[in-house]
Amino acid sequence: MLWLLRHAQAAPGTPDAARPLTEKGREDARAAGLALERLGVRLDACLTSPKVRAVQTAELACAALELQPQTAAALADAHYDPEVLAAGHGDTMLVGHNPSISIALQDLTGAHSSLKKGGVAAIEEGELVLLLGPRELRALASGGDA
Repeated sequence: MLWLLRHAQAAPGTPDAARPLTEKGREDARAAGLALERLGVRLDACLTSPKVRAVQTAELACAALELQPQTAAALADAHYDPEVLAAGHGDTMLVGHNPSISIALQDLTGAHSSLKKGGVAAIEEGELVLLLGPRELRALASGGDA
């Protein structure tokens, strides 16, 4: 299964690649990981854009999944190469940015959906099987229903 995670809320500023997560962004990234862990998600790999906000999102989310993310320069691009999307083996999560992560979601599934900051999508065999925003992820992380 392919998992897509859009980076959580980041502070404004320049240079763009160095923008860190806000405190809310950090909380949302942690909640995403906890929610996935509660759902029983087990990942084989996590690839992240090298931009600071994506790396921080990946590290905080993957902590709950006991996984160390690896950077992939191509995930910082404006549009992901299909080879990047196919690079993962097994259950892989890609952590990236809009518009490219939502374009990838649409290209892979045909769904007319986009990911909110800190949102997660799961795709299996070209079908969108899960789409959760940060509000639903926080509810799952805290033990509530989404």
